[in-house]
Amino acid sequence: MKPNPSIPLDVPDGRDGRVYVMPPELDLAIRVSLATGRPLLLRGEPGSGKSSLAPFVARGKGWRYYEHVVTSQTQARDLLWTFDGVRRLADAQAGVRNLANSQYVEPGPLWWAYARESARRRGETTDCLPTAIEPFSEMNAERSPDYAVVLIDEIDKADPDLPNGLLVPLSSGTFTVTEINSEIRKALPVGINPGSTARHLIVLTTNEERELPEAFLRRCVVVWLESPGEQELVAIAREHMTAYDEGWSDIDQALAAEVAHAVVAARERARQLGIRPASTAEFLDALRACKQLGISSDSDEWKLISQFVLFKPQQPGYGNGARNLA
Repeated sequence: MKPNPSIPLDVPDGRDGRVYVMPPELDLAIRVSLATGRPLLLRGEPGSGKSSLAPFVARGKGWRYYEHVVTSQTQARDLLWTFDGVRRLADAQAGVRNLANSQYVEPGPLWWAYARESARRRGETTDCLPTAIEPFSEMNAERSPDYAVVLIDEIDKADPDLPNGLLVPLSSGTFTVTEINSEIRKALPVGINPGSTARHLIVLTTNEERELPEAFLRRCVVVWLESPGEQELVAIAREHMTAYDEGWSDIDQALAAEVAHAVVAARERARQLGIRPASTAEFLDALRACKQLGISSDSDEWKLISQFVLFKPQQPGYGNGARNLA
């Protein structure tokens, strides 16, 4: 195979919402979540497509989009609002006259989703200066002001206090910003029947690193996403290559099938060794590398690509094992 110079080197990773191959059961789960007003919790291995769903749904529906990637330090309040007490203290020491607490409140993704105008004004009833800057503002400016999708990614990384602290805001759509003593409620636009369907889709993901509280699980629509098989991987590759104008031919179809077969084999080997299996993103990386460099899956170079991209144990000295994957 010859290198293809037309393949772009800055292909997006799929988090822009342009591509997602939707299984029928997942589409149903989304509709159940909207019908019941319950959050949608996606479970599954890393790379099974959990984080890519929310931006895809938001783009397809024309709904505003917000996200928060959870860390071990994240608290439930961070998803609602944060308060910069350190900056307020520094301003006080510097002699700043306007020390209204609202100036130091930053709305979180759930606040932006539930009550956009309130978030913009930081909870004030009139415009304050400066107003808050909306996340993804350029994209959201063209989308519905009354509907939103929120991604809370990798919620299992946080302490169990985080999901427990979200029970009331997620179920009732209300919370109180203590620093300004203001209750935030979901905005109810004129002309929309609040009982018809939920106007906010809250998508949460977990990699099962930590068990989630039972009380939290009971309030979610829960779906387990399986890692895509060979045919699903090829379909995903076709959608990605087409969406990003990378071209798709019979040769590409055959190459994708070969790479997908190698990826599934690499996954099984990784599971046997107790290491993280290759994800869909890594499959796409391997496929793009083969297309760009003109490498076939039966070459010695492919064996190295499988080592570089698909099979990455934490310990050193794994080269020979990786070569046996192809």
